[in-house]
Amino acid sequence: MFDIIFDRVTNEIPAINSFLLCTVCSLIYGFAVAAVYMFRNKYSKSMAVTLVLLPVTVQVIITVVNGSIGAGIAVMGAFSLVRFRSIPGNARDICSLFIAMALGLVTGMGYLFYALIFLLLSGAVSVLLVCIRFGEGRAHTIVIRITIPESVNYDGMFDDIFAKYAVDFELDKVKIANMGNLYELTYHVRLKSASMPKELIDELRLRNGNLNVIISRDKRDGEEL
Repeated sequence: MFDIIFDRVTNEIPAINSFLLCTVCSLIYGFAVAAVYMFRNKYSKSMAVTLVLLPVTVQVIITVVNGSIGAGIAVMGAFSLVRFRSIPGNARDICSLFIAMALGLVTGMGYLFYALIFLLLSGAVSVLLVCIRFGEGRAHTIVIRITIPESVNYDGMFDDIFAKYAVDFELDKVKIANMGNLYELTYHVRLKSASMPKELIDELRLRNGNLNVIISRDKRDGEEL
């Protein structure tokens, strides 16, 4: 029995060395993906740690189930029991996760050089696109909340003002406030320039009787898929 165990361990030594090499490369690639993701980006610690560990996790699974249909089905069944819950992410988060998973798949198959080429190309392109601000629109999207008396007809009340300063605008929501005495109108407005014209605020205040006017950045701008 001990001879059988010794022979099996001896035969697995080359495979163990390859496994360790793939694991180390996966960890290095994971750190590289996380570094690219954090470059000029808002991120959380959990997301950065996930990107580091995801390639090596996928690589270990692929290495174990490679060539074994039964093991692959067992792993698929085990992972189907897991329920993932997380806060919504933006497009860059999802893309980084896919890149990390792809690196884990490639290293798990043993193609370490191909994984390195893919990492260098995807990382260089990602950093370049961030540096040149690729895809950023010239128009600046903001949210304007305007309070008006309930006796005023709000339909088209501010259209002429927005037409002077905005590329386009849309009345998104009407809310009843102060026991029905006031309306709160929510507009999504794309300004013609990134600056906030003081004249726009002044004209809105004159039109709504100097009631509340709240202006904030549209958080949906550039974050959704």
